[in-house]
Amino acid sequence: MNAAALNHLSAVDPVMARLIREIGVCQLEHEPWRSPFQSLVQAVAHQQLNGTAANTILTRFKKLFPRRRFPKPADLAKVTDEQIRACGFSFAKISAIRDIAEKALDGTIPTSRQIEKLGDEEIIERLTAARGVGRWTVEMLLIFQLGRKDVLPVDDFGVRNGFRLAYKKRGMPKPKVLLKFGNRWRPHGTTAAWYLWRAADAAKKVAAAPRRRPAAVKKKK
Repeated sequence: MNAAALNHLSAVDPVMARLIREIGVCQLEHEPWRSPFQSLVQAVAHQQLNGTAANTILTRFKKLFPRRRFPKPADLAKVTDEQIRACGFSFAKISAIRDIAEKALDGTIPTSRQIEKLGDEEIIERLTAARGVGRWTVEMLLIFQLGRKDVLPVDDFGVRNGFRLAYKKRGMPKPKVLLKFGNRWRPHGTTAAWYLWRAADAAKKVAAAPRRRPAAVKKKK
């Protein structure tokens, strides 16, 4: 991770500086080999499901296209809704996947090469035109596929909860409040988001840890 990001965040925000000291160097990695089409289909699969269930559905889905590591948009015309439904997708998600494929074919959703040349907001505008794709989904693509440096997903529960915990807030911050506060982190919003995620994770681990019972006091005879 770029040392400039850590230096900037530490300089402008003492709480972020503490998180960096406690958590260590940012380990965020991105996966540039995935196409925008693949990223969006996988995101739809994960909506409202845990990771294990979503990955099982995706594994079945990919088996419908044995000659591909992952299907191309045009490949979806070769399978029926019933076949996709048998993989575990709901009909609403099937409609979303079909629409994503159509918009990839007509150029609304750019190719991997094209998307690299686009700005963050243009990518969000174009990809959210597809059914079932919201801003948060595209922000995850910007972070984990494209490796964009200044993405602060203020609607993300983990980011908001991490902020609440790290900054000792009583309630969950509203997205617009977090967005305004996060202006100090620019142009390293992605790194700040990663530390907020880790702050939320650390709190979960503490809550899940078994509590030690106090040792029994032996009575004197």
